[in-house]
Amino acid sequence: MSRVKTYFQESYEELVHKTSWPTWSELQKSAVLVAVASIIIALIIFAMDKVISTALEGFYNLF
Repeated sequence: MSRVKTYFQESYEELVHKTSWPTWSELQKSAVLVAVASIIIALIIFAMDKVISTALEGFYNLF
């Protein structure tokens, strides 16, 4: 049981004293970057889906 207690004590010490937390402005910049990247990836996937569905629709209309 003492190993578990030691684990939690060391985890708490590392979290409180050794971890560097981002500033509010760094956090905002990262959030904007993630949002923009997500939108770009979603648009790329949407375009790929449209191209493939149009190609398959054209192929199916041949028969």
